[in-house]
Parts: sequence; C-alpha cells; structure tokens
Amino acid sequence: MKKRKTLIMGAAGRDFHNFNVIFKDNEGYEVVAFTATQIPNIADRKYPSDLAGKLYPDGISIYDEKELTGLIKKHGVDDVVFSYSDVPHEYVMHKASEVQAAGASFVIMGAEHTMLKSKVPIIAICAVRTGCGKSAATRRVCRILKEAGKRVVAIRHPMPYGDLSKQKVQRFETYEDLALHDCTIEEMEEYEPHIEQGIIVYAGVDYEAILREAEEEADVIVWDGGNNDLPFYKPDLHITLVDPHRPGDELTYFPGETNLMLAHIAIISKEEFADAENIVKVKENIKSRNPNASIIDATLKISVENPDKIEGRRVLAVEDGPTVTHGGMAYGAGTLAARKYGASIIVDPKPYAVGSIKETFNKYPDIDNLLPAMGYSREQIIELEETINQTACDTVITGTPIDLAKIISINKPIVRANYELQEISKPDLRELITYHIKLN
Repeated sequence: MKKRKTLIMGAAGRDFHNFNVIFKDNEGYEVVAFTATQIPNIADRKYPSDLAGKLYPDGISIYDEKELTGLIKKHGVDDVVFSYSDVPHEYVMHKASEVQAAGASFVIMGAEHTMLKSKVPIIAICAVRTGCGKSAATRRVCRILKEAGKRVVAIRHPMPYGDLSKQKVQRFETYEDLALHDCTIEEMEEYEPHIEQGIIVYAGVDYEAILREAEEEADVIVWDGGNNDLPFYKPDLHITLVDPHRPGDELTYFPGETNLMLAHIAIISKEEFADAENIVKVKENIKSRNPNASIIDATLKISVENPDKIEGRRVLAVEDGPTVTHGGMAYGAGTLAARKYGASIIVDPKPYAVGSIKETFNKYPDIDNLLPAMGYSREQIIELEETINQTACDTVITGTPIDLAKIISINKPIVRANYELQEISKPDLRELITYHIKLN
C-alpha cells in the first residue's frame, strides 16, 4: 500500500506528541517534515532519529512555516496535520485554504485519538486561551490533593526548546534540576512554582514514557496544560479556565472551544477585575456550549511583600511572555500590582529594548506599557536583562511565576507580584474534585 506523505504543522509540542502517538512506526505514513511557528529558534532543527523511530534513521527536518506551500509541492504531500494551539478559528481555516490550494488535505486529529490512558486518576487543567490563570488553578488543585493525603505529580505541557533527545523525559524536584536541564525562562515559569509547593513535575517530548514514570510515584496526576491545547492524557476530571476579560474568545479560538465543550468544570477567573456584563456573557457562552459543566466564579488574588517600593514610584511591569504576546492579553499580574499599590506611572520599555526583545515589540505592536519576559535562549535572556537595566524606572515589578532575580542581575529594586486562585462561589474546587475523584 502506498504510504501517505504527511507534513505536521506545529510549535514544538502538540506536533511531536501527535507524531509519537499516531505516526511513529506507522507503515501507512511517511512524515516528510515538520513546520514550526509561534516559538523562536525552533525551525532549522531535526526531530532526532532516536525519538522518530525505526522508519526515520536520519530524523525528520523542521522548517519555518513560511515554507509550507513549497514543502507540500516539493514532497507531493497528501496530508497536512495542524498541530498547534491558541489561534482564532478564522486563522485555522486560512491555513486550511493554503494547504488545499497547494494540493494537500488539511487534517486535525481527534482529541480522543491522541489522549493516552493512565492507570491513576488524571485531572486536566486547560483553558480557552493563553493567560486565563491555568498555573494558579493548577497550584490550587495540587494543594487540595496534597491536603487530602495524595501523592501528586504534575505533568506539564511540552516546551522542548533545546536538545530534543536530552529532553525526552525530564523530572523536576529541586531548583538544581532547573539548571541541570538548562531551562529557559518560559520553562522555569511553569516548573518553579511546582517545586516551591513540593510537587514533582515532569515534562519533555515522549509523553508515553513520561506518563509511565510519573504513574510510579503518583496517586493522582495533574495535567498542567499549555496555551489552550487539549490534554495529552484522558482526564477523569477536565477543568477549563475562561477569561471574562476576553469575552467571546471561548467560542472563537482553537482548540479552546473544544476544551470548553469537554469540561466537567469551567472556572471563570479574574472576576474581581472584570466588567459584570462580560462575566454574564461568558457564563451564557459556557452554558450554550456545555450546559452540563459546573461553573466556578473565581478571582486571582494579587499580592506583594513590599508595596512601599511601588507606591508613588515609576515602575516597569515585566509580564509572562506568552500571555501578552500570542495570548493577546493587554496586561498581567505586574501591571495589576502597579495599579493596586499606587505606582505613579508604568514606564514604557520600548525605547530601551534591544535585540530580540525589540523584535518582539515589532512582532506584537499591540503590547502596551509592559515588558514580556522573553527568554527562549541564553542570548535572549541577556537581552532581557539589558532592556530592564536600561529602562528609566525606580522599581521592577515581575508578574511572572518565577523569581527573575535568580536568573538575571537587575540594577534596581524588584518586587514580585504573587497571584493565587480563590473560588468565590459554591460548590468550590475541593467539593467538585471530591465528587469526581475519590479522595478518601
């Protein structure tokens, strides 16, 4: 039987997972290439042979997505598999049109077909967009499980930006593990809060191998989702976060709408900063797509240890990178802390930006007076440090989940903005988790 020539469109995450689950060692297909977008510095690499399997002794080349049409024609591609997240529905169909015009079929894998089964209960934390508050919700769920006496392991959605072979299975229990695996800022933002809570976290590339290792030390596994992607594991409890600051996005982004429709629980986060009519609109949209979902009203409580360093000061707000870039959020925890604690002005860092940080502002011109904590490489981390140190301000407020001062040297006072999920309706998370997952 003739093999179907296949190209996988991705961003170093879902694309590799789809390959591993569906195409690896599958004689019916020949994966001729991956394309990459969204994340810097991941094109012009290879998915290595030791991960790709026996059918690909030379590995599989990864190209920039700009080359998509040319690759389809060059290789006579039959199927293009769309495998990344947090994009508008319209964007997906534009890509489908491009693929069809080039002569191939456009494919989206079914959620059930790519979810692995676990022998221990899985709680999945997902969202309809990047920046809805998944990290805070994941920490809250992990605390509830630990307080119930459960051994909890978090498995984080992939961020394999380095040597893919070395990143096949990664386990993080201590701060030293972050250095051992040469983590980027984006990775540390996700792993460090778990370590601070005493939660072991796994990540990497091969999520079948990751799952089997994690199962050996867990009573319950918490899937810590990335962007608005679907979980890689079949959840016993599917929790989806919805953002009242972007009402309507829960119906118009891929695959966030799918997450909403699959959810057992929908959490509306950040309500304390949202307009009442937007909260109502989001609730109506949840009920229209998933009338059986339990809805939790929640806030993200912002706090800092030293508010005196903010009041009356010129501050620079450093925010979580993905949230304010392709996530499209106009602000984050740092900005909210600046407003809450009386900063005199939030300084615009654009005139002081250098290198790839300046390029980020050019790529995302809607970013306002804040600095995305971009750090996908050592060079970019240095450029972030230089941008912060050159910015004319009195105080730096970091709204990222990590302690930036551990990574870069900043020449002015730093204040960390902490944020935790708090439910403000009943039944709350503890009650609903107990209902779905037997904790006794």
